Amino acid sequence: MWRSLSLLLVLVTAPLAAVEYNVYSPEELVHVLVKRDNGKLTYAVNYGRRPMVLDSALELDGWEPGRFLNSAERSSLAVWRPVYGERASIPDNFRELTLRFERLSVVIRAYEEGVAFRYRLEGQGRFELAGEQTEFRFPPGAMAWQEHGTEGEYFRVPAARLKDQCERPLTVDPGNGLWVSLAEAGQTNYPRMLLGARNEAVVTQLDGEVRGTLPFETPWRVLVLGRRPGDLLERNYLLLNLSRPQVLTATAWIKPGKVIREVTLSTKGGKAAVDFAAANGLQYIEYDAGWYGHEYDDEADARTVSPDPKRIASIPDHGGLDLPEVIRYAKQKGIGVILYVNRRQLEARMDELFPLFRKWGVAGVKFGFVNVKGQEWAEWLTEAIRKAAAQQLMVDVHDSYRPSGLTRTFPNLMTVEGVRGNEHMPTATHNTTLPFTRAVAGSLDYTICWMTERLKTTWGHQLAQLVVHHSPWNFVFWYDRPDQIIESPGLEFFAIVPTTWDETRVLAGAIGTHAVVARRKGREWFIGAITNEEPRTVELRLGMLDLYVRYELKTWCDGEGARDVRVVASEVKEGETVQLRLAPSGGCAARLKPL
Repeated sequence: MWRSLSLLLVLVTAPLAAVEYNVYSPEELVHVLVKRDNGKLTYAVNYGRRPMVLDSALELDGWEPGRFLNSAERSSLAVWRPVYGERASIPDNFRELTLRFERLSVVIRAYEEGVAFRYRLEGQGRFELAGEQTEFRFPPGAMAWQEHGTEGEYFRVPAARLKDQCERPLTVDPGNGLWVSLAEAGQTNYPRMLLGARNEAVVTQLDGEVRGTLPFETPWRVLVLGRRPGDLLERNYLLLNLSRPQVLTATAWIKPGKVIREVTLSTKGGKAAVDFAAANGLQYIEYDAGWYGHEYDDEADARTVSPDPKRIASIPDHGGLDLPEVIRYAKQKGIGVILYVNRRQLEARMDELFPLFRKWGVAGVKFGFVNVKGQEWAEWLTEAIRKAAAQQLMVDVHDSYRPSGLTRTFPNLMTVEGVRGNEHMPTATHNTTLPFTRAVAGSLDYTICWMTERLKTTWGHQLAQLVVHHSPWNFVFWYDRPDQIIESPGLEFFAIVPTTWDETRVLAGAIGTHAVVARRKGREWFIGAITNEEPRTVELRLGMLDLYVRYELKTWCDGEGARDVRVVASEVKEGETVQLRLAPSGGCAARLKPL
């Protein structure tokens, strides 16, 4: 029997009494204690009766809440279905408390999966807000994985010593056997939340001032909670729950898939990429930077097709680029064409480009080097994705932007970079950190590689990342051209692996050591297992399979060397245990298909 939100009036000898509000999740696993004392608000969070956040301030810079008016409670028990994603259906169950003051309302939600709260600035007319002083006071000794610059590396540091301008999500080990990820949801018209430390607490640091018209709602501050690091990834749908529901009425044109990049910027190269995609289970090709001139040149015009002379100078048989012909050829073979456009052209003539690209038959646009600092660019990007949707164009946002749930509102937002992926050739330790840190925010365009000699991981590791990292548009063979890709057993897995899922489970893992992720599409399961620089054998119990059904288990695991894949097929059933042997910096991909 669940208890309702309870209001406890604490009598004290002071002239003004403090008031406490208890917010419990539907099954009472999560408890938020909110205190109102002489106009000051604090909150604390317990998870299974263990402290996750100690008394912490809820405060905006220079914005006095005014006289307290009233409180309101409500609850939700709902399920919704996204157009695509990491799971086919998403629960949205919470209890909510709203505290209303003359000039401010604070909304607090308790989910079984975590806690979220936001501010609503009340009144009429224009306003300016200097900043935000929301605190997250984790238990003493809590450790955090900090990262700076959105494509940086992760470092384990005391949470109370976090360096300024730390990115989100921030994964924290409170030291009590539980886990928490501090994230942001619904950031569409507000400076992004960065993080620092002050007085032993993690604090918000807005990336710019806030201006607008009252009433005005801030994004949600989110605490995803779990008993193990894998819970944070399994529950990342909390950010979608806290975002505005879908506004698109028709979505049949939105089609996830795998993408190969075309780098010769030629008709010949484009058709070769189309042929390779069609033969190897890919759905798109992408013309990357340079197809309309140098991307940093303000005189370059994305309304025209004019390959950058510097990029094609080393290609003696270039032969020019007839983009309409490539698009026609691609459609004939069931392949879509994506165009990269630097933010300079998008800022200058987005309203011309999107209708033009639709007329050309382009499937989508990859936004390059978008601005992310300040409120105006959050508003600009939200509007750009909306305008792309109006022209039935899918979108990939690259470089510094990080997701906060906007793909629920506009499912044409297919994927987002904001990650140190294979453009940097990161270590295996970094790759085994991402599922429990950056991936809590949502999709990450990691850019899987294959033939390049710069890889620091094995082929098995690269294949496994197709499952471990979620990207509805999954860019593969990033530094490879079709004529460079040799026949290999691994190509079969590239062809058959989906990019969206009906169910996601983390079977095993620890930050920076290993990750084993299982994802279901229909009745088939796919598994990706990666390890850091240490060799590892992971033992998995196949408890997620259907009862009384036999499956073909096919694995693509590390072979004799870094550029070798060993394929093994066997029969298994629910409850059986299998072992996957991973080489140093290695991995293993698997498919479970009902027989």
